[in-house]
Parts: sequence; C-alpha cells; structure tokens
Amino acid sequence: MSNTNNTSESQDSQQSSQKSQKPHNSQSSRSSQKSQASQKPRPMEVLREARAQLAELTGMTAESVSSFEQTEDGWSLEVEVLELERVPDTMSLMGSYLVELDSEGQLTGYRRVKRYERGRADGRGSR
Repeated sequence: MSNTNNTSESQDSQQSSQKSQKPHNSQSSRSSQKSQASQKPRPMEVLREARAQLAELTGMTAESVSSFEQTEDGWSLEVEVLELERVPDTMSLMGSYLVELDSEGQLTGYRRVKRYERGRADGRGSR
C-alpha cells in the first residue's frame, strides 16, 4: 500500500513540476527571442570593447574616448592612447587613434591621426 502512495505522490509531484516548468520555459523562450532581437551592442559596451581591443593590439593604454559615433557600417571612435610615459606626466606622449568597428562591435581597423604631448593644448581651434 505504501508503494501505491509513493507512486501517486511522485506522479502528483511530476505533474506539478511539469505545470510549473511550462511558464518558466515560455519565459525563457521569450527572453531568448528578446536577446536575439537585441543583439546589437549598447554604446557603452562598444566603448569598453573598443578600448580593450585597441589596447590588446597596440600594447598601449587606451585612456579615453574623445569622439564616438554610429556609422552605416558600425561605429567610429577617436581614442586617446598613452604612447610614451615621461616624467613629469605632462610631457608624456599621447596618440589620438581613429578606431573603426563593425556593427557587432568588433574592431576592423585603426590608425593614429595625431601625436602630442599630454600637457599641450589642442592647436586645431587656435587659428
């Protein structure tokens, strides 16, 4: 008799667990559908990933992002990089790099567009 009770109890527990799994599974499928629909990276994720990728490729510290825009092909950033550390710090050499990323945030190319001492003012607007 105890076997019958255990069997019916286990069947009841299986049925209740199956009922509780159905909403959970539908929530999981909705979450995965949302994540598939929103696979486009967020701007802050793109910035962090771009800095990390550039630092890994060049071996230099990416200090800041001075410009950032979304393009037809992905993203375009200008990243300030510490190229040569000097004492005092205001004499350190900095480089400004144009970094191109695809729509998924993967680095597709970069180039240095300017090199300057950290303590120098930007001369572009001084004319």
